[in-house]
Amino acid sequence: MNKKLLCAALLGGLGLAQAASAQEFDDRWYVSGSTGVNFQDSNRNTEDTLALTLGFGKFLTPRFSLETELNYQNPGKTANPNLLWSQYGVSLDGRYHFRNADSKWWPYLRGGLGWQRHEEEFIVPLPTSPWKHKDSNLAVNLGAGLQFDFGRMNLRTEVGTRVDFDDQQANNGKQYNQFTDLLASVGMTLALGPEPVAPVAPAPAAPQQTCADMDDDGDGVNNCNDKCPGSQAGQTIGPDGCPVPVSIDLKGVNFDFDKATLRPDAVAILNEATEILKRYPELKVEVAGHTDQCGKEGYNQKLSERRAKTVYDFLTSNGVDASRLAGPNGYGFSRPLEDKGTNKLPQCKSEINRRTELNSK
Repeated sequence: MNKKLLCAALLGGLGLAQAASAQEFDDRWYVSGSTGVNFQDSNRNTEDTLALTLGFGKFLTPRFSLETELNYQNPGKTANPNLLWSQYGVSLDGRYHFRNADSKWWPYLRGGLGWQRHEEEFIVPLPTSPWKHKDSNLAVNLGAGLQFDFGRMNLRTEVGTRVDFDDQQANNGKQYNQFTDLLASVGMTLALGPEPVAPVAPAPAAPQQTCADMDDDGDGVNNCNDKCPGSQAGQTIGPDGCPVPVSIDLKGVNFDFDKATLRPDAVAILNEATEILKRYPELKVEVAGHTDQCGKEGYNQKLSERRAKTVYDFLTSNGVDASRLAGPNGYGFSRPLEDKGTNKLPQCKSEINRRTELNSK
């Protein structure tokens, strides 16, 4: 058998495989096995034979793997095939793979150290023949190959040499210090365990909240600036988070001289006041009526009460709960907005004093 032709056929045949999906770094442990031909060193005077291996390994980086391997071969002796000659051993080998992330096949180089043992029978001119010889020695492995990724299983082919530093095996009376065997094999690796998964990026940490991000009472003012925590719904809140009084300006709700009936302009203003009271259900007001300074005190007291009652009735008839209204109260001319200092006409006829007010409680 031509050794060079066999090695070229092994490498060339597998080199026709097509590349497929991208290879991720798979660091699972794997088992390996191979079969091939061990071309024995001619100085051994043994025949070329079948070789078997069984290994266990792991990729330590995307390109470097480390593997321990058992080997066995049982060649026949050239001079007498009936005599026993067997060889087996163990080695630790590193493989450097020239691989890209998107390639499915890649070449590699192999190098390692091992320990080999051989057992042989040989003829001596004695009745106890054949004698047996057993010995062990250091060995060095060198090789090159191609590996093909098929997922969990990888296929690989390899050619290499094993140098046995055996200075005990004699052949035809001649002593040698070493023997060099040529090996060509096809094998496979099988990954153990579940498929590797890409690491999941941790969720970004939620930003830490400060008092500026929180508003516990829901009043629209953050906790840092809220000087009155615990505001109630419906309250009018100032920029400091504290309730502020809501004033209802009834300026313009005035009455004609000696009248207690609403004028059209007063109705429009009271409609707005009604909406404000509905918008702030916590707000309570006093309905207060007033007069100018014309006439007698008793008469003006009664007139102010009638004016307050007119506004009170308007509010309650338009949906404002009476429990929110204090009064109606009349104050006559005791609280003038403009004091003329005289009871004579026409100075006493001050329209701004003929009014009804809503005073917040």
